[in-house]
Amino acid sequence: MKSILKTSALGLVLAAATIALPLTATAQTAPKQAAVKQADPAVVDAYLKSTFGKAPPEWQARIEPDETLKTCNDYRNDAPSAEAEKIVNRELAKVVFPADGKLLGDWKEGAKIANNGRGGQFSDDEKTVAGGNCYACHQMELKELSYGTLGPSLTSYGKDRKYDPAEAKQAFTKIFDSQAVVACSNMPRFGANKVLTEKQIKDLVAFLFDPESPVNK
Repeated sequence: MKSILKTSALGLVLAAATIALPLTATAQTAPKQAAVKQADPAVVDAYLKSTFGKAPPEWQARIEPDETLKTCNDYRNDAPSAEAEKIVNRELAKVVFPADGKLLGDWKEGAKIANNGRGGQFSDDEKTVAGGNCYACHQMELKELSYGTLGPSLTSYGKDRKYDPAEAKQAFTKIFDSQAVVACSNMPRFGANKVLTEKQIKDLVAFLFDPESPVNK
């Protein structure tokens, strides 16, 4: 009986070794993963230009990155602190605050702008009013059922900041030129790139900071 048990145990050990050997050999001889090849920037630029081939000349210039975008592209939106500081300072110089000093407009108009995704297409006519398309990235009201999450929630934005005028100024700055606040921000530079007018930006700030705005309810 003992002999049978020993033979069985030996058989199990040999079987396990037989199974393990190929796995060990496979692990030792597994080919290394090929390094990811970076795309040639010239090829990428040529492709982008070809996709805008039918756009008007003034639109062709839009695919040429400015100094800030070049830096962000070079560092894949993770610019080192020294470069990030240069970006913020450069973009802050582009921000134009209202001459009358008033930062809040009409929150009801701001709500329309925030929920308007029109504009910014070369097929638009001169009557098209551009919007902020804010809902694509942010929740703005608690009652909203559908909204983007790329950006933070804006619910209770003004209330949480105690309707502080300094915070309203910061919001105006961020909407006018997001990179004047956060280098390599994903948010569009609405004022610097003339997507929205000064009045529209003031209306958006009111949408965020007026106590009567649904954002703060």
